[in-house]
Amino acid sequence: MSKGNITIKYLQEYIKSKDYNPGAEKDYFLKLTVEVGELAEAMRKNLRPVDKNQVKETIEEELWDVIYYAIALANCYDIVLEQVIPNKENTNNEKYNPGVVFKPN
Repeated sequence: MSKGNITIKYLQEYIKSKDYNPGAEKDYFLKLTVEVGELAEAMRKNLRPVDKNQVKETIEEELWDVIYYAIALANCYDIVLEQVIPNKENTNNEKYNPGVVFKPN
């Protein structure tokens, strides 16, 4: 993987290798809801990084936390997000007709 190109597959594998607890779906979901609340607070306060290396207590940090726990939940259910996303996007595009075709590389 080249620098800056992170795939959803990689994220799923990475998170699964360090934080995989099937049966803990409720716990992951509760953590996800906490992180969504923290994201809302960071957005309300418009907490952005002062410099490119700062992440702590920013919208960026909270967005990652939300993504992390959503992926951890997917892992608990053995959901391969790279398979689900195109299917869901095709359904959305048929329903809402945004004029943009989903074409992953």
